[in-house]
Amino acid sequence: MNDLTQQAKECFARYLGSFVQMHREGVLEQYKQYEIPREMELQWFQEMVTGYLQQLSIRDWEAVSALDALSRQFQDPAIVENTASFAARNLLSADSIVRLMYAESLVGIIRSNKGVIPRDLLFSACRTAVQLLESVIAEPLVIDPGHELQSLGLKDKRGLNSRAKKSIEEIEVLIN
Repeated sequence: MNDLTQQAKECFARYLGSFVQMHREGVLEQYKQYEIPREMELQWFQEMVTGYLQQLSIRDWEAVSALDALSRQFQDPAIVENTASFAARNLLSADSIVRLMYAESLVGIIRSNKGVIPRDLLFSACRTAVQLLESVIAEPLVIDPGHELQSLGLKDKRGLNSRAKKSIEEIEVLIN
């Protein structure tokens, strides 16, 4: 890979493939000058998806948030399937904030990919998100060190529950 292609790839990755974000930051024209073929961008997208799927963790939500952002630019059923599968297997032991953030990001991923996923995957992923959200509402507030309600603009368990209920309502709209 030559230096210009590497620079283009770094720019593409920094903005998660979002031309809108590139434009806001004033780098879109520079990126367009690299004349990257769409096939190469799709390859970079797949590399980013693979990397973020490997980074999924019950300790934080950065990788799932990045997958949510990527899903807005590029739709891929594998993102929904793998993220929902990870959440179903691992997240019921996570703290309340991580469960909420994963569920909210999973809802965003489902919304972005709704047109390209089969109905059974839609229902399965929505079921996983609802289970996470219901566990946030039903179980006592558990917060791991380093996670704070205030960083999410929340004051207490009631605010956390309110966001969880809002996401459940969003899921109902997605299913219907």
